[in-house]
Amino acid sequence: MWYILIAIIGYFLGNISSSYLVGKLMAKVDVREHGSGNLGATNVYRVLGFKAGAIVFLADTLKGLLATLIGLWIKGDVGGLIGGIAAVAGHNWPFLLEFKGGKGIATSFGTLVILFPLISLILLIVEVLVIVFTGYVSLASITVAVLFPILVIAFKYSIPHIIGAFLLAILAIYRHRSNISRLLKGQENKITSRRNRIGRLK
Repeated sequence: MWYILIAIIGYFLGNISSSYLVGKLMAKVDVREHGSGNLGATNVYRVLGFKAGAIVFLADTLKGLLATLIGLWIKGDVGGLIGGIAAVAGHNWPFLLEFKGGKGIATSFGTLVILFPLISLILLIVEVLVIVFTGYVSLASITVAVLFPILVIAFKYSIPHIIGAFLLAILAIYRHRSNISRLLKGQENKITSRRNRIGRLK
């Protein structure tokens, strides 16, 4: 019963779309109608600029962090994993926005910060390095998604932690399936591309 409650709380926290709110409140646009149409920090950055993208990334991270803390407080590490995974699901498939959301990387990061602090730091460094050297945010996200469960196993976490890591990785990779296809075809946009931008917040 407690685990169901944690999942419900996490899912509805994930439904709070900072991308949608930032677009509406700061620029009076629906970011779903611009750029890739994705409700995530990368698309917001491309459409509205760095400030808006940073706000979205931090807010989405906070969702995962908060959902994980609530689960952790109620039922320990397993509760934290359930809360975090549910928040990612709510972010990716928000009921409030017709199940069309983001890709869950920032929200997953919030969960990692709480339950896998050292691994989250390692993955953040890897993410930044891949972006710097390739310019592809999607490639960086896919790379850390694949690396995450490997590190969890290497650091000898418990079976529930390993299962949770694989579930988060699978969710991330599944949401990036179109990016994977474009990367293989050489058609993926780099983070430096600004062709989709409609405005710049100052």
